[in-house]
Parts: sequence; structure tokens; C-alpha cells
Amino acid sequence: MTVLQRVKSITNRICEQSRPTRDVYLDHLREAASRKPKRTALACANLAHGFAACSPSDKAALAGDVIANLGIITSYNDMLSAHQPFETYPQLIKAAAKEAGGVAQVAGGVPAMCDGVTQGQPGMELSLFSRDVIAMATAIGLSHDMFDAAVYLGVCDKIVPGLVIGALTFGHLPAVFIPAGPMTTGLPNDEKAKTRQLYAEGKVGREELLESESKSYHGPGTCTFYGTANSNQMLMEIMGLHMPGSSFINPGTPLREALTREAAKRALAITALGNEYTPVGEMIDERSIVNGVVGLHATGGSTNHTMHLVAMAAAAGIKLTWQDISDLSDVVPLLARVYPNGLADVNHFHAAGGMGYIIRELLDGGLLHEDVKTVWGGSEGLRAYTIEPKLGENGTVVREPVAAESADKKVLSTCKQPFQVTGGLKMLKGNLGTAVIKTSAVKADRHIIEAPAIVFDSQAALQDAFKAGKLDRDFVAIVRFQGPRANGMPELHKLTPALGVLQDRGHMVALVTDGRMSGASGKVPAAIHVTPEALDGGIIGKIRDGDVVRLDAEIGTLDVLEDPEVLAARPTPDVDISHNSYGMGRELFAAFRNVVGRADHGASVFGL
Repeated sequence: MTVLQRVKSITNRICEQSRPTRDVYLDHLREAASRKPKRTALACANLAHGFAACSPSDKAALAGDVIANLGIITSYNDMLSAHQPFETYPQLIKAAAKEAGGVAQVAGGVPAMCDGVTQGQPGMELSLFSRDVIAMATAIGLSHDMFDAAVYLGVCDKIVPGLVIGALTFGHLPAVFIPAGPMTTGLPNDEKAKTRQLYAEGKVGREELLESESKSYHGPGTCTFYGTANSNQMLMEIMGLHMPGSSFINPGTPLREALTREAAKRALAITALGNEYTPVGEMIDERSIVNGVVGLHATGGSTNHTMHLVAMAAAAGIKLTWQDISDLSDVVPLLARVYPNGLADVNHFHAAGGMGYIIRELLDGGLLHEDVKTVWGGSEGLRAYTIEPKLGENGTVVREPVAAESADKKVLSTCKQPFQVTGGLKMLKGNLGTAVIKTSAVKADRHIIEAPAIVFDSQAALQDAFKAGKLDRDFVAIVRFQGPRANGMPELHKLTPALGVLQDRGHMVALVTDGRMSGASGKVPAAIHVTPEALDGGIIGKIRDGDVVRLDAEIGTLDVLEDPEVLAARPTPDVDISHNSYGMGRELFAAFRNVVGRADHGASVFGL
């Protein structure tokens, strides 16, 4: 079976397993779509409230049913670098809408928290749940039923997946996602990582560490490593929700503003009032989801998307499983080396050819579905995204075919000469349950680890043991009670420097956890998202110090090498996790912890 046939076969399987829920979803979508503005169905008092603050001309336009109204859902705040550029976007969008003969209103704001700020802090336990809060906030903004289409302003980790879930819940509306772009290149990410390790070893102080971090995260825009935020941008483009070529243009540039204006006008062009009606719930189908997974593997993207893509797909009635993701990883080669999978950052990735190059290479290799719908429209499907955007003389966007070859073959390669013959993510199965590992940044001689377990009930306990010099040996760190039900499934990225130090000392080390490690998980093998989690009676909760654990990322297994009957007979330890239930707003999320689904089902509170 050819690669193309295998991709199609997996896609067909997803279609079959999704058929009952997808059919119901599409029925609901078509019921909601009337192909005309809903404002005329509102009572006069309702409509008057909806445009009370508008200008007289906008009021007159919205009083009828022939002018399109564009809803803006924004994640703007000025504390976070990635979202600060969105401050000026509503005015740009409103002006562009007016030029196109429409109206635009800010429909609502959604929260945007930064995992970089909350790493290792209590607030991180709200991070994953914030995705579903964002989806609900999106629904509230659009529930006024005043809009013919919506644009979504979001960039980072949980924000884009939450916005996608919200957009697909209002699947009868066209949706265009508008990014802000990455910050310019600062201190190289590998130098930042070295300073973190030196700090973990006590060789540099807090002053040196803060200076390093500030030189790395230094201005407006997304962090430049290839974590979840930039994986989000890749996904939105390869799934056809961005304007072609718009993902990695820096903030505050004329091209960035031109792309924003263009996106607003395009959103108005694809409403039910025109001839190109493109409801997002029909546009995003099983082929689009597969394209997203393929892009994730080919670029070595974030492990977080093994949950986010499952939840996003479910919002459109599509059933995507970890097995589907893993099977696609087996046939998709790794074509990009971006930190932590290499030394380049996303600006280097874009300069080497970026998304246009990646999409063309994957299309030519038979790995993507070309015949998909996109917000760009036209008959070219995804082929229209094999371009490089530039600024035209009149301030509009012009697009040229992407260069035939990579401008930096250390950053972008070809399907014929990939950096790795399989994708960067792999599913693990065994008596420990099911887990995910990111292999693209892990050296081949670390893909198999077999060593005694050392068990921790928190990441702080592991860090304390490291500082006390108790971990200078071969071992598998078991960090448990970090799952969605236990404490919201925080990222445990602060463990990376300590484990990296131990690995550099020559020890064979690995991490096994029911928590997360983020898109920035690096050179240490980490089996994450273990499900069932410890609080659900998973075997990870029954492991004891000294039990031998084997992680094999080559064949995809994760086992504790103890007698199955002995393991089954062990009681799950009675660990006090009551401190996870209060402080930093955690009290408000008790209901979420009680109803959240398993990691392999998207860790969603919606029961999708």
C-alpha cells in the first residue's frame, strides 16, 4: 500500500467511526443555517440592544438583512506578548469591513493565560481547563445571534483549540482565524536551555537566569520555539482556517496588517449573503483533521495536540483517536527541525520556506488531502497555500509560488530525504495503560529505557530529590496524580532541566506521568498523558520504588515489569491531594475536575 493509500485508508476509517456523530452534527448545522442574517428574526427591542452603541450608519445597515455583520472574538490582553498585538486589530477589522460594505463588532473576549508564566505554579492547574472555558466564552459572545461570520483572534496554547471548539459549535457561521505572529529572534533557544540547566545545577544565580530569559522572551509576539502556540498556527494554516501564508509574519509589520485586513474582508465574502457561503462546520471535515495531524507529525509539533485535536474534532462530530494519530505518525516523515527538535526558531523556519514549503512538499508526497475546502476558497484546495506572501505596492497582499528548494536544508528537508522517516509523536501501550511520547527531539539511543522506578506524587518532590543529590543514577521518574481529574493536568516542563542534567551526566533516565510536558518537551524521553490516570485507578498509581519500568518508543510499549497479579492486588495509595482544590481560583474548577474526560478522549468537560 502506498503512502497516499495508507493516509486515505486511515481517513476512511475516521469517516466510518465518525459517521453517527458527524451526521447528527451536520443535521444540527443545517438546521441553524438559514442562509440569511438572523437579525431580522430578533424582536425590535433585542435588535436595538444589539446595535445601540453603533454609529448611525451602522445602525441603518444592521436594521436590514442585506449587510453582513462580522463578529470579532478576541483573546487580547496586554500582559502576554503573543496577545498584546491584538489591541489594534478590532479597529483594523472594522475599517476593512466598512471598505467591503459590511459591519464588524467585537462579539466578546475570551481569557488567555500563559503557560510560560504559570509553569510550576498553582495557576498551571487551570491551564488545560481554560481551553473549555474559552470555548464557552466564545459561545456566549456569538449567542446574541447578530452575526453572519466571525473572526477569531488567538495564538497560544489553549486559546486556539478553545476558539476552534467554540467556532465549530457555531458551525453554520463562516470562521477565519487571524494570528498575531512570532516575536523577532532573541537569545537562541538552545542557549536559554543551557542557562536553565546551569541554574538547576546551582552554577549560575537567579540574576543570570532572568537575564537569559528576558533576552529570549523580549517583545510582542509568540515565543519563538516550536511549542504548542506555534503548532497552533501551523494547524490553522494547514487546515485552511488562515489566510495563505499568514502564520509566521512578525507583529507590527505592514504585511501583518495587510493580512489582517484581507482576513476580515474574506470572512465577509464567504457569508450566506454571497455566492461563496463556507460554514466552518462543513469546511472542517475528516480530511481537514487528517491534514492537521499530518502537519503536526511532519513539523515535530506539540504533544498537547494529541488531546486538543481529539477535542477539536469531536466538536465537529468527528471521532479521532490516539491510534489514528499514531498510525499517521508511522507514514509521515519529519521534515522540519525547529527548537526543541533543532537549533532553528520559527523565524528561521519561515525564512527557509515555512508553511508554503511544508504544504507543497507534503502534497507532492501524497501525504495531504488536496481537495479540501478552505477559507481562501477557489478550485485549488490546499494547493493555494503553497505560496509566500509579500506586500504589494498598494499595501495589499500578493502571493508568489514558494521557492522550489529549502533555503536552509538544516531546517527544512524533503520527503525523499527527511530528518526522520516517521513523525515526531508515537503512542505507547502496555500494562501501564496508554501514553504519548514525542521522539523527534530524543536521540535514537534514548528511545528505549529500562530502569528502576522512583515514584513522586508531585513535580516539587522530584525537584527536591534532585537538589538533594538523590537522583544520580539510572531511573524512570514516575510523577503521578497529575491527571485531569487529580489537578487539571498541569504541564511539568520545569522537570526538564533537572532530568536533562542527569541525562547529560550519562544516566539513563525517563519520565512517566499522567500529566503533560508541553510542546517544549525536549531531549529526555517522556511518556506523558498516561491514561487511566492514577486517580482513576490506573496502574501508574500502583508502581512502587524499585519496580522495573520499560519504555520502548521504537515498538510503542510502556510496561512495568512486575507480576500482573501482584500489580492488580496492590491498593492504589491514599495520597492527599486536597491542596489541589483551593487557591489561585482552583476552587471554581471543582466541577470541571469531577466531570473531565480521559486524556485520550481529549480531556474535555463537554462529554464530546
